[in-house]
Amino acid sequence: MKKGPRIQLLKTLANSFFLHEKIKTTEAKAKELRSIVEKMITRARVASIANRRLLAQSLTAEMTKKLVEEIAPKYKERNGGYTRITRLGPRDSDGAKMVIFELVK
Repeated sequence: MKKGPRIQLLKTLANSFFLHEKIKTTEAKAKELRSIVEKMITRARVASIANRRLLAQSLTAEMTKKLVEEIAPKYKERNGGYTRITRLGPRDSDGAKMVIFELVK
């Protein structure tokens, strides 16, 4: 896969993840998305204009606002490990390993 479509896929997954705070996806996508989402949450913990603008490059305006004002404050005292990957088993159609990717409470 070329770099452009892969980056766009991860941006879309990140937006969906922050919208629902839980998504069902393949294990490979979840592992790739984890590093991106964790860095976004760490950045959002300091709600400066610069951080908002950096987050807005990857997220929609609504998701940036939700991340900075609702999600990130929950993790002020936590030093990482904001997400959890729970394995579900293979997908029926192609046997891909499926997982639930969610925020830790």
